Amino acid sequence: MTENHTPLRVTVWGENRHEQHQPHVAEIYPDGMHNTIREGIEENLGPRAEVATVTLDDPEHGLTEDRLRNTDVLVWWGHAAHGEVTDEVVERVHRHVLAGMGLVVLHSGHWSKIFGKLMGTTCTLRWRSERDREIVWTVDPTHPIAQGVPHPFIIPEQEMYGEHFDIPAPDELIFLSTFSGGEVFRSGCTFKRGYGKIFFFSPGDQDYPVYHHKDVRRVIANGVEWARTVRPERTDPVLLRYETEAFYTGHSYEGAMAN
Repeated sequence: MTENHTPLRVTVWGENRHEQHQPHVAEIYPDGMHNTIREGIEENLGPRAEVATVTLDDPEHGLTEDRLRNTDVLVWWGHAAHGEVTDEVVERVHRHVLAGMGLVVLHSGHWSKIFGKLMGTTCTLRWRSERDREIVWTVDPTHPIAQGVPHPFIIPEQEMYGEHFDIPAPDELIFLSTFSGGEVFRSGCTFKRGYGKIFFFSPGDQDYPVYHHKDVRRVIANGVEWARTVRPERTDPVLLRYETEAFYTGHSYEGAMAN
């Protein structure tokens, strides 16, 4: 596998509603959660990444065809306005993920239209927002997303997410969280859909300063770097017909081995 030395093009999508309407959220994230997340990625990846932000209220929610075509990895945070994301934009993002765009879904993005469409389940879970302590345990220390992350690390104040989490069995489980009520949660897991790689990471409720936490920022940055495709170009998976012996001779073969 050849290493890609071109800058990683990242788009952070933020709902940006709590920050506009709830003073205590604006105090924690005066520039919006999307910008705090952006800063964490830049802090950890430096010149390896070019990070832009867009929000729900931008034209086409900021997720135009041109924007997505020029995005290697999309980071998604939403909570109160999932229903306001148009189906047209969801279909567009879905198509780009299947064609190879990476997707990092954060916290309550588990209930976003795009995550639900990719998972094919309700993505529901148990929750409680009472300033719980979250301990994040690394269960796959060899995974690239876990590199440089302490085992465990503690988030002093956080919303509790607990099982059962109605998602398909993850391709990889990287982090498991425990809470002060005794609950456990699959807080960091990966999936592959089409040619796209997806990382879900749960810490990050709007009511707590979780996106200022250095270890949370490191995990997100690692997830962004991991989710980048190694394919030379973004293409949709297609149905291909070959003549007899075409696979073995390589004649006109355009399948996975050609990439």
